[in-house]
Amino acid sequence: MKNKALILAALLAGGSLTAQEPATPAEAATSSYSVTVDFPYASKYVFRGIQYAEGSFQPSVKVTAGSAYIGLWTNQPVTSNIDNEIDVFAGYGFKLSDTWSLDVGATLYYYPELDESSGLDETTFEGYVGLNGTVGAVTLGIYAFNDFTLDTFTVQGTAGYSIPMGDSASLNLLATLGNVSPDGGDSYVYYGLGATIPYKLTDSATFNVGGQWASHDLDGVDDSHVWVTVGLTVTF
Repeated sequence: MKNKALILAALLAGGSLTAQEPATPAEAATSSYSVTVDFPYASKYVFRGIQYAEGSFQPSVKVTAGSAYIGLWTNQPVTSNIDNEIDVFAGYGFKLSDTWSLDVGATLYYYPELDESSGLDETTFEGYVGLNGTVGAVTLGIYAFNDFTLDTFTVQGTAGYSIPMGDSASLNLLATLGNVSPDGGDSYVYYGLGATIPYKLTDSATFNVGGQWASHDLDGVDDSHVWVTVGLTVTF
């Protein structure tokens, strides 16, 4: 049976069916080469304020070379294969100053288990541009996304703050506010708060645990979601 959120998104003619936000390119100004592998579990899959699946594994891999990056992110539900998703993304970072950078890229979203009879797109393509920087101890980001397949424009802002917890851990806080505007559909505002504790196991491995809350003002779709995440990140 189709995921309720997917059906509602189709009825609203433009609720985004996509998932992975592009990672902030903190490494964009460096010339290093690295591979980051992430294997988290999330008790809910929530994207831009809307829940698309129950508990899921969300493995990803990202390759960074200088100012360029490319990666793959997936959502693999534990109890079904209906809401599988595979995202391929790539981008380039431009250093504007010691504290600010510009991020430009695109994401291809693929839904391998999507029923053709649903009338939804099996793949969608989204471009994005974002500005990331710091003001004092606060990290800020503002992104614009345009899904060319769904004719949907999204603006999202984030603010983060990190509190040290000894030599190996920190408490990272994040607030998110965004607006989704589909062409011909219902626009909505989404917002959320999150807290994550990354614990450094080795120079290359980090254990992450966190909790998040998100909601929106879209009528007819469940809101006020709370979920937890736990996972391991390894960088080569």
